[in-house]
Amino acid sequence: MEEKTYTREQLARFDGREGRPAYIAYRGMVYDVTESFLWKKGSHQVLHQAGEDLTEALDTAPHGEDLLERVPVIGKLVP
Repeated sequence: MEEKTYTREQLARFDGREGRPAYIAYRGMVYDVTESFLWKKGSHQVLHQAGEDLTEALDTAPHGEDLLERVPVIGKLVP
């Protein structure tokens, strides 16, 4: 199966609002956080919104990238 790719514009459509799936990107990979209790309605801790590349934000977060192991990788972010 071919891996799905997402542009930043496509990723932005998956913001978790109004019933849409919630996707985030980190270090070039796209994750589906829709089912994560930490991402209700596409928002995480009122600081971050789904549909965005959170590489810089996660690099300064109080937790590590290991939390992403709990959610599925669904594709790659492309320029």
